[in-house]
Amino acid sequence: MTRTAEKIDALVREDSSMADALEAVREEADENGGEIQWADVSDELSSGQWGRLIEKGVLVDGEDGFVIADREAFDEALDGDGTSASADVDIDEEAAQWTQWDKMAGAGAVLLMVGYWSDSVRNTVGSTLDLVLGPLDAALPFYAVILSAALLTGLYSTLLQANLMNSDRIAKYQERMQAMQEKRKDVQERKKEAEERGASEAELERLENEMQRVQEEQMEAMADNLGMFKEQFRPMVWIMLLTIPIFLWMYWKIRDGHIDGSEMEVVLPMVGAKQWTSGVLGPMQAWIVWYFLCSMGFTQLLRKSLNIDMTPSTS
Repeated sequence: MTRTAEKIDALVREDSSMADALEAVREEADENGGEIQWADVSDELSSGQWGRLIEKGVLVDGEDGFVIADREAFDEALDGDGTSASADVDIDEEAAQWTQWDKMAGAGAVLLMVGYWSDSVRNTVGSTLDLVLGPLDAALPFYAVILSAALLTGLYSTLLQANLMNSDRIAKYQERMQAMQEKRKDVQERKKEAEERGASEAELERLENEMQRVQEEQMEAMADNLGMFKEQFRPMVWIMLLTIPIFLWMYWKIRDGHIDGSEMEVVLPMVGAKQWTSGVLGPMQAWIVWYFLCSMGFTQLLRKSLNIDMTPSTS
């Protein structure tokens, strides 16, 4: 906040009627090309208020009268609170930064994704994970194995999101953007009103400059909101790191013929009998659709039972 804005805030705190006096000064300045004389505002200001504005340096000598010392700061102090709307919401940007472990998890997830196209990677991951999941596959039919995998992934996904994603911080990011949108809307409405009542060119120019400042602040806030996407994506890299190997194992079992031929067919709800490798929703094969249906259902049940709400709540 500039010194002029600080002085104006101090004057308004000392005398609440000073806000109307300052607005009268601004209107007169717009009508007279920036110059103001005591006679022009004597009906709206007391001599004491006029003297305080000069004493505080809000008004300084002009050619034929007085001018506002810092018009931009003057407008900002009157139209807002002396700070940008984005600064009103206190956000700990450092807390949204990824740790070294988060970055390593992201890199590991990307490397594992190669297994969807590389037979050697898929065989390595599939055969290794089969040492752990093989007994489960031997004890249950394969549709139940996929259901169990969906329950497991739904459980750790819910817990990871609850512990690694800060919903309050995300809500603050959203609140900041909402504040910026409201500020822009307010300036647009005041500009439209000024145009309809035939305001002076100086006033219209002031509102146009204010609109440009708000747009610049909004662009800066959007750049800062990269932290919100980091916050939201942070648990996803850990979920992917744990889920991709399970996906590769199921893909390895089905694609490379590691399950009995009698288990290759399944009866899906509203679809009927399908091979695991048959397309159900476009290119999505039956085993993927079955996994996602089970995973979404279990995830919702787990969130309800554990009383976990991942929806950011803005004030």
